[in-house]
Amino acid sequence: MKLNPSQYLLGQKENCKEIIARLSKEFSYVSILGTDVDGANYLVTTTKSSIGPCSDQERGFVLRVFQDTGVSEYSFNDVDVDKVVARVREIALEDRKRFLSKGYLPYAHAPKDEPATVYSLGEVKNLPKNDDAGKILSALKQAHDGAIDRHEEVKFLRLFLSVTQINKMFLSVHRDLYQSYCYANGVAIAMAEKDEKTKTEYKGISLLGGSELLDTLVKEVPGVCDRAVELLSAERMVPGEYDILCDPDFTGLIAHEAFGHGTEMDMFVKHRAKGEEYLNKRVASDRLVMHDGATAIDEVSSYAFDDEGNLGSDTVIIRNGIFKNGMCDALSAIQLGVEPTGNGKRESYKRKAYTRMTNTFFEGGTDSLEDMIASIKHGYLLEGLESGMEDPKNWGIQCVAAKAREIKDGAFTGKICSPVYLTGYVPDLLESISMISPEVEMSGTGYCGKGWKEWVKTSTGGAYIKAKGMLS
Repeated sequence: MKLNPSQYLLGQKENCKEIIARLSKEFSYVSILGTDVDGANYLVTTTKSSIGPCSDQERGFVLRVFQDTGVSEYSFNDVDVDKVVARVREIALEDRKRFLSKGYLPYAHAPKDEPATVYSLGEVKNLPKNDDAGKILSALKQAHDGAIDRHEEVKFLRLFLSVTQINKMFLSVHRDLYQSYCYANGVAIAMAEKDEKTKTEYKGISLLGGSELLDTLVKEVPGVCDRAVELLSAERMVPGEYDILCDPDFTGLIAHEAFGHGTEMDMFVKHRAKGEEYLNKRVASDRLVMHDGATAIDEVSSYAFDDEGNLGSDTVIIRNGIFKNGMCDALSAIQLGVEPTGNGKRESYKRKAYTRMTNTFFEGGTDSLEDMIASIKHGYLLEGLESGMEDPKNWGIQCVAAKAREIKDGAFTGKICSPVYLTGYVPDLLESISMISPEVEMSGTGYCGKGWKEWVKTSTGGAYIKAKGMLS
């Protein structure tokens, strides 16, 4: 079913166009992004149940104007044409004085404003406005109670489902863009305890759609509990270099942390990313192809246009081991003399746009998982993800896997290690990739920060990969 558009945004369209018409007589570029985000969170744990609004709920506008010294922006949610026009004039004058007194990064020209019209309504099986909150909470409660009854060691279980509808309108002198899309996230977290030892297992799932994800989440619950209990027997990893297999979740973490952040090109403007030095150079195995883009695959960060009014794209970051392209927002693209890639994203209408990842993944290959396991004399299969960090300037990484399953002579031994830390130098890790399975799997339950803030929705993934890694 098609999503319903935001009547609030469409109802303010003529006022926004009037603001743009007035200001375009004074500024070489004027645009307005309107956002209307709504949804619901459903939570059941061993100690409580709740229903509440989605965490990204917001409604408002951000206006951008360009003058000779650069860009000024103004966020508002009271669409009073006269007040908005007057306030933007004040802000632009204040900005110009400050830029001239303190120095500023030069822009060769205003953002491009080529003609484009988009009206996109996403598809879902369950329309968010028709969701029965009581039935969703009841299904989660039933799954929770059944799992707790079957697993003596599971002392705490948390089940979470969120459904979020994004409505955005972008207007400029030559652009008239509208989109509504919906994504759902499901999370199951089980804590098992025995003999004063406690372990936690996590599973996140997502889709570009609505509450139809509930059925999949419920089916995942028993396995999450089983794996939490299994972790009670986990041992510590003996540090060293090993042959490793990575499941799609952990592969996605590597794609995101090991190479994604280092190719966000707003980092190139101030020379804060090593990737700037490696364009059109080898950075990985010739087997590796890496994508990022809102249209590269259907997941939670898929959209028709970004928060700067640039159409979504599929950017091939690495092709057969060669770093071919980075990701870029509109303003950084002007400073670097490149085209924006549709990666300009804001945490909210109140926040600045940065170059941000969307759906980031390694393309599938041709190797069967069975052959990959059989090829390992002694190594580990890394499963799940807990966290990751990358230093874009020096290409050091640390990725934390939930667990590692030992493989000897091409077969699992039954030994599990947890947690497991993968560290090293990005090119060394990527160049060691020797096998890749065909099927790409994605996950988009988390958020990505720019440094320690500016959280936006992203998804990551890939197939199973074989590589060499330093584990501890």
